[in-house]
Amino acid sequence: MRLADTFQMAFLAIARNKIRSFLTALGIIIGVGSVIAMVHVGQAATQSVTENISSMGSNLLIVSPARARRGPGGVRITSPPFTIDDVETLEHEIRGILVAPEINTNQSLVYANVNHNASILGTTNDYFEIRNYQLDRGRYFEPEEIERSATVCIIGSTVNDTMFGRSDPLGNNLRVGRTSCEVVGILQAKGASFGRDLDDVVVMPTGTVQSRILGNMDVRSIQISALQDGTTARIKAEIEELLRDRRGGSGREDDFFVRDMQEVADTLEGTTRTLTMLLGAIAAISLLVGGIGIMNIMLVSVTERTREIGIRIAIGAQVKDVMIQFLVEAVALSCLGGLLGVGVGIAGTHFATQAMDLPFVLSMDTILIGFGFSAFVGVVFGFFPARKAANLNPIEALRHE
Repeated sequence: MRLADTFQMAFLAIARNKIRSFLTALGIIIGVGSVIAMVHVGQAATQSVTENISSMGSNLLIVSPARARRGPGGVRITSPPFTIDDVETLEHEIRGILVAPEINTNQSLVYANVNHNASILGTTNDYFEIRNYQLDRGRYFEPEEIERSATVCIIGSTVNDTMFGRSDPLGNNLRVGRTSCEVVGILQAKGASFGRDLDDVVVMPTGTVQSRILGNMDVRSIQISALQDGTTARIKAEIEELLRDRRGGSGREDDFFVRDMQEVADTLEGTTRTLTMLLGAIAAISLLVGGIGIMNIMLVSVTERTREIGIRIAIGAQVKDVMIQFLVEAVALSCLGGLLGVGVGIAGTHFATQAMDLPFVLSMDTILIGFGFSAFVGVVFGFFPARKAANLNPIEALRHE
């Protein structure tokens, strides 16, 4: 018998029982769809983490006072804040870096009859380069404005839209807490990072926030960017050594910590990849369940068509023809389920990423692996029913009712 005839008979057998064929393939559809959706959602989460870290700045190190801890006798020890002198020392003593202080607080904003609560940031112009902020309109701070702690500010796009709407904020005075500042610049939108709106911010000179809003000279954290790639580990070690000397010597426990955001990014990416592999492996179990379902239905089909098989063998069909026919049926069912599963997986990825506000990611490798595995399942789980059909005794098969 020609191979084409074998394929034709196999597909006709599938078409005769459309509902049963669909239900048989349903396990493969769910399995392939689950694998594709889970892996793609994991990849989308990894990409989102990478983008969030990148939006914070490249080669970024953040120096912060250590959290309060318990000392001898249970006394609560609070780490002292940094000072502008610490910032200037880091800038002068360590080569190949940009340094900017960061002083954060929240204040109420008022303009005309509009009120809004936003993050207030005291820093210098280097902060914008360190954290990848770009101006949309206006200008940065003038050196003399930073020097004399002038009441000027640069606002994010969210503050601009909320407070000023369609009017031009440049040159207008915005009330921040009890201080009025002139808007001299508007930042380009950056979006959200780790659930925080990076555009809901008002940036002012360091001294302005210290003296006019907070009433102290503390620096909450120090932002540092390595100017050359691959040097953050060296710079981190130099920062720790310098601050250790300035804040009590090497014999004491550090009252500060330095976070290398690349290390944070690598850790988060590694975690999301591991979770992606775990979710993909769990989803792949449903493919095996689908394969078992195909094997069960094919065994039932062999029993139902025993007499047909006996007639075919009696009139000259070879054992391999019968085996190929049933194997083709199993593979066709699994491949059909794989194709439908790919569509289900892509749709599931779309809805899941939309619901979780993640980037929509599609990997052709993942799709091909999912579909290829479905075909492999058809071959593996279809082999035993096909072999059983091919090995039937034609005389016994003809007697079967």
